[in-house]
Amino acid sequence: MTATENIGVEELEAQVEGNEEVLDEGDVAADYLEELLDIADLDGDIDIEIRGGRTYISIVTDEDDVDLENLVGKDGEVLDALQELTRLAVLNATGERSRLILDIAGYRADRAEQLTKIAQDAIEGAKQSGEPVHLEPMSAYERKLVHDVIADAGLHSESEGESTRRHIVVSTLDS
Repeated sequence: MTATENIGVEELEAQVEGNEEVLDEGDVAADYLEELLDIADLDGDIDIEIRGGRTYISIVTDEDDVDLENLVGKDGEVLDALQELTRLAVLNATGERSRLILDIAGYRADRAEQLTKIAQDAIEGAKQSGEPVHLEPMSAYERKLVHDVIADAGLHSESEGESTRRHIVVSTLDS
C-alpha cells in the first residue's frame, strides 16, 4: 500500500469513527427521550437521522396529538429546553458536547418554512428600498437558517443585539 492509499484509509477510518460517535449520540438521546415520553405517559415515535455529521431527532405521532404540541410550547420554548436537556444527557453519558437538533411534531420543519418566507420577504424589502431590513429576534439556530437563505440570494446579513433581542439585519452589498 502506498502512502497516498494509507492517507485515504486513515481519512475513511476517521469518518467511520465520527459517524459512530454521532450514532452513539443519537442512541443516548433517543433513550433519554423515550424515558421522558414514558414518564409523561405520551405516545410518540422517535426518528434519528444523520445529516452533515449532525444528529437530527424527531418525535412524531400518527395522530394529531395535542400532548406532543405541549412539548413544543409557545414559540418553541419548551422544545428548546428539551433539546438542551437532551444535549446534557448526551454529554453526561458520552463526555462529549452535542449539537443535536430535536424536533417535535414537525415544529422545526414548519418553522424552517416560515423562516425561509421571512428571509425572502426581507431580501425583497432590502432590494427594493436599498435600506437595511431588521428582522424579529430569533434563536441562534433560526438565525443560522435565515443567514443561509440570505447568503444564497447574494445579500449580506449580520446578527445584532444581545440575548433575547438578538436579530438579523439584511442589506444589499451596496448599502
